[in-house]
Amino acid sequence: MLTHPDSNAQTGAAWQLGFTLNGKPVETQCRPTDTLLDVLRMNLGHTGTKGACLEGECGSCTVLIDGVPQNSCLILAPQAAGHEVVTVEGLAKGDELATVQEAFLECGAVQCGYCTPGLLIAAKAFIEKCDHVPTDDEIRRGMEGNICRCTGYMKVIDAVIQAAREELA
Repeated sequence: MLTHPDSNAQTGAAWQLGFTLNGKPVETQCRPTDTLLDVLRMNLGHTGTKGACLEGECGSCTVLIDGVPQNSCLILAPQAAGHEVVTVEGLAKGDELATVQEAFLECGAVQCGYCTPGLLIAAKAFIEKCDHVPTDDEIRRGMEGNICRCTGYMKVIDAVIQAAREELA
């Protein structure tokens, strides 16, 4: 849902924005030029989603929109109207971590943590598409666009393989 208070309003006017966030309906105000990343972090307090490059190159801001990984720094907030958005905060069920989160911890795939939310979201989406335990190369291709400067990726790949094994069991 997206409503504009005045059809003659200028670009800076606030719009009412509604969408589903981590399974719950939310409403907030935004400007038509606000990014989804900014609305998630500043308006709704979901600071797990990070903004590093702000150009769609690093993947740290990755969220799921209707199940598809997207760079929230490139999505204008009004484009989320009526859609389902999942952030890293939406992966766990209460105190129970998602399989992919547990695997990242167990495999040591978490270093400084800045890229981790985007990697977790991308890994979740990738694993959901797999009908088999993926190879290293399949994971590299499937999670392309998510950059980490700390881990060297092998621990991330190990975590995705472990999570896929558990999900497919």
